[in-house]
Amino acid sequence: MKISAYGPSIVIAMVAVVVHGSAFARSEACHPASEKQISALFDRWNDSLKTGDAQKVVANYAPNSILLPTVSNKPRLTADEKLDYFRHFLENKPVGTIDFRDIMIECNTAIDSGLYTFKFADGSVVKARYTFTYAWNGHKWLITSHHSSKMPEGN
Repeated sequence: MKISAYGPSIVIAMVAVVVHGSAFARSEACHPASEKQISALFDRWNDSLKTGDAQKVVANYAPNSILLPTVSNKPRLTADEKLDYFRHFLENKPVGTIDFRDIMIECNTAIDSGLYTFKFADGSVVKARYTFTYAWNGHKWLITSHHSSKMPEGN
Protein backbone atom coordinates (compact mmCIF):
# COMPACT_ATOMS: atom_id res chain seq x y z
CA MET A 1 0.00 0.00 0.00
CA LYS A 2 1.45 3.30 -1.04
CA ILE A 3 0.58 6.10 1.40
CA SER A 4 1.49 9.18 -0.56
CA ALA A 5 4.35 10.72 -2.41
CA TYR A 6 4.45 13.21 0.46
CA GLY A 7 4.71 10.60 3.21
CA PRO A 8 2.58 9.74 6.24
CA SER A 9 2.58 13.28 7.66
CA ILE A 10 0.43 14.61 4.83
CA VAL A 11 -2.08 11.78 5.34
CA ILE A 12 -2.32 12.64 9.04
CA ALA A 13 -2.83 16.31 8.20
CA MET A 14 -5.57 15.45 5.69
CA VAL A 15 -7.34 13.23 8.22
CA ALA A 16 -7.16 16.05 10.78
CA VAL A 17 -8.74 18.47 8.31
CA VAL A 18 -11.54 16.02 7.50
CA VAL A 19 -12.25 15.30 11.18
CA HIS A 20 -12.00 18.96 12.19
CA GLY A 21 -14.08 20.06 9.22
CA SER A 22 -16.86 17.63 10.09
CA ALA A 23 -17.26 19.37 13.44
CA PHE A 24 -18.46 22.43 11.55
CA ALA A 25 -20.79 20.37 9.37
CA ARG A 26 -22.77 19.10 12.37
CA SER A 27 -25.69 21.20 13.40
CA GLU A 28 -27.37 21.35 16.74
CA ALA A 29 -30.69 19.52 16.82
CA CYS A 30 -33.43 21.90 17.85
CA HIS A 31 -35.85 20.65 20.49
CA PRO A 32 -39.32 21.66 19.33
CA ALA A 33 -41.34 23.81 21.72
CA SER A 34 -44.66 25.60 21.60
CA GLU A 35 -45.78 28.73 23.43
CA LYS A 36 -48.00 26.50 25.56
CA GLN A 37 -45.00 24.38 26.61
CA ILE A 38 -42.91 27.44 27.42
CA SER A 39 -45.73 29.06 29.41
CA ALA A 40 -46.04 25.79 31.37
CA LEU A 41 -42.46 26.33 32.59
CA PHE A 42 -43.71 29.27 34.67
CA ASP A 43 -46.40 26.98 36.10
CA ARG A 44 -43.72 24.42 36.98
CA TRP A 45 -41.68 27.13 38.74
CA ASN A 46 -44.76 28.57 40.49
CA ASP A 47 -45.84 25.08 41.63
CA SER A 48 -42.38 24.57 43.13
CA LEU A 49 -42.86 27.84 45.07
CA LYS A 50 -46.12 26.46 46.47
CA THR A 51 -44.25 23.47 47.97
CA GLY A 52 -42.35 25.82 50.29
CA ASP A 53 -39.17 23.87 49.48
CA ALA A 54 -36.36 26.13 48.24
CA GLN A 55 -34.49 23.11 46.83
CA LYS A 56 -37.41 22.33 44.52
CA VAL A 57 -37.47 25.93 43.30
CA VAL A 58 -33.73 26.02 42.64
CA ALA A 59 -33.98 22.73 40.71
CA ASN A 60 -35.65 24.77 37.93
CA TYR A 61 -32.43 26.73 37.33
CA ALA A 62 -29.48 25.71 35.18
CA PRO A 63 -26.16 25.35 37.07
CA ASN A 64 -24.73 28.44 35.33
CA SER A 65 -27.73 30.73 35.72
CA ILE A 66 -28.43 34.12 37.23
CA LEU A 67 -31.32 35.24 39.39
CA LEU A 68 -31.97 38.97 39.73
CA PRO A 69 -34.72 38.70 42.36
CA THR A 70 -37.78 40.81 43.05
CA VAL A 71 -37.18 41.60 46.71
CA SER A 72 -33.40 41.59 47.01
CA ASN A 73 -30.67 43.81 45.60
CA LYS A 74 -28.13 40.98 45.40
CA PRO A 75 -27.69 39.00 42.15
CA ARG A 76 -27.77 35.24 42.83
CA LEU A 77 -25.32 33.21 40.75
CA THR A 78 -24.78 29.98 42.65
CA ALA A 79 -27.28 27.37 43.78
CA ASP A 80 -26.47 28.27 47.41
CA GLU A 81 -27.19 31.96 46.77
CA LYS A 82 -30.50 31.07 45.11
CA LEU A 83 -31.38 28.76 48.01
CA ASP A 84 -30.68 31.59 50.47
CA TYR A 85 -32.99 33.92 48.56
CA PHE A 86 -35.82 31.42 48.14
CA ARG A 87 -35.71 30.23 51.76
CA HIS A 88 -36.59 33.78 52.82
CA PHE A 89 -38.97 34.48 49.92
CA LEU A 90 -40.93 31.27 50.58
CA GLU A 91 -41.53 32.20 54.24
CA ASN A 92 -44.26 34.54 52.94
CA LYS A 93 -45.98 31.76 50.94
CA PRO A 94 -45.96 33.50 47.53
CA VAL A 95 -48.28 32.56 44.70
CA GLY A 96 -47.62 34.12 41.31
CA THR A 97 -50.02 34.85 38.49
CA ILE A 98 -49.18 36.08 35.01
CA ASP A 99 -50.84 39.38 34.07
CA PHE A 100 -49.23 39.83 30.65
CA ARG A 101 -46.65 37.81 28.72
CA ASP A 102 -44.72 37.66 25.48
CA ILE A 103 -42.93 34.43 24.51
CA MET A 104 -40.18 34.09 21.93
CA ILE A 105 -38.83 30.67 20.95
CA GLU A 106 -35.56 29.91 19.16
CA CYS A 107 -33.52 26.74 18.70
CA ASN A 108 -33.23 25.25 22.22
CA THR A 109 -33.83 28.62 23.89
CA ALA A 110 -36.91 30.57 24.87
CA ILE A 111 -37.74 33.87 26.53
CA ASP A 112 -40.88 34.50 28.56
CA SER A 113 -41.22 38.19 29.52
CA GLY A 114 -44.05 40.18 30.97
CA LEU A 115 -45.81 41.23 34.13
CA TYR A 116 -46.77 39.10 37.10
CA THR A 117 -48.33 39.54 40.52
CA PHE A 118 -47.35 37.80 43.73
CA LYS A 119 -49.90 37.38 46.50
CA PHE A 120 -48.59 36.47 49.93
CA ALA A 121 -50.16 34.70 52.91
CA ASP A 122 -50.40 37.98 54.85
CA GLY A 123 -52.56 39.48 52.08
CA SER A 124 -49.85 41.70 50.63
CA VAL A 125 -49.36 41.93 46.87
CA VAL A 126 -46.32 42.74 44.76
CA LYS A 127 -46.66 43.52 41.06
CA ALA A 128 -43.47 43.04 39.07
CA ARG A 129 -41.92 42.82 35.63
CA TYR A 130 -40.17 39.56 34.76
CA THR A 131 -38.01 37.85 32.21
CA PHE A 132 -37.25 34.15 32.25
CA THR A 133 -34.78 32.80 29.72
CA TYR A 134 -34.73 29.06 29.23
CA ALA A 135 -32.39 26.59 27.58
CA TRP A 136 -33.00 22.97 26.59
CA ASN A 137 -30.20 20.91 28.19
CA GLY A 138 -30.91 17.77 26.17
CA HIS A 139 -33.35 16.45 28.82
CA LYS A 140 -35.45 19.36 30.05
CA TRP A 141 -35.91 23.12 29.95
CA LEU A 142 -34.05 25.03 32.67
CA ILE A 143 -33.99 28.69 33.63
CA THR A 144 -30.74 30.31 32.52
CA SER A 145 -31.63 33.81 33.71
CA HIS A 146 -34.49 35.21 35.72
CA HIS A 147 -34.93 38.94 36.21
CA SER A 148 -37.76 40.26 38.32
CA SER A 149 -38.31 43.82 39.49
CA LYS A 150 -41.11 45.60 41.25
CA MET A 151 -43.14 47.89 39.08
CA PRO A 152 -41.51 51.35 39.25
CA GLU A 153 -44.84 53.15 39.56
CA GLY A 154 -46.02 50.94 42.41
CA ASN A 155 -48.98 48.59 42.50
